[in-house]
Amino acid sequence: QVQLVESGGGLVQAGGSLRLSCAASGRSFSSYAMGWFRRAPGKEREFVAGISWSGGNTKYADPVKGRFTISRSNAENTVYLQMNSLKPEDTAVYSCAASRYTGSVYLPSTSREYDYWGQGTQVTVSS
Repeated sequence: QVQLVESGGGLVQAGGSLRLSCAASGRSFSSYAMGWFRRAPGKEREFVAGISWSGGNTKYADPVKGRFTISRSNAENTVYLQMNSLKPEDTAVYSCAASRYTGSVYLPSTSREYDYWGQGTQVTVSS
């Protein structure tokens, strides 16, 4: 079992930056692939970024490529999402998730491939 708690959300102007954190507790954090998802008002939850258990492989959704960076510290049981050049369309509740997938090439990118979820943190980007 893994418990996930996100932090770092808030209100920011377009063009600004935020860094989200996801602290994990429980067993074997370093063995899980991790991902960030978001859900905007009236929309389905969508994949944002994923990172392998080792941190050596990452994957991004097209709308955030070049602006967002996912990273992790297995020593600190934490995964991060650095968000730069934010746009109003990035406004959403951002959630981190853990997947029991242990491969290092393929990265899960759908909700059903993730096993544990945090409660989410609100990110609002004003124009």
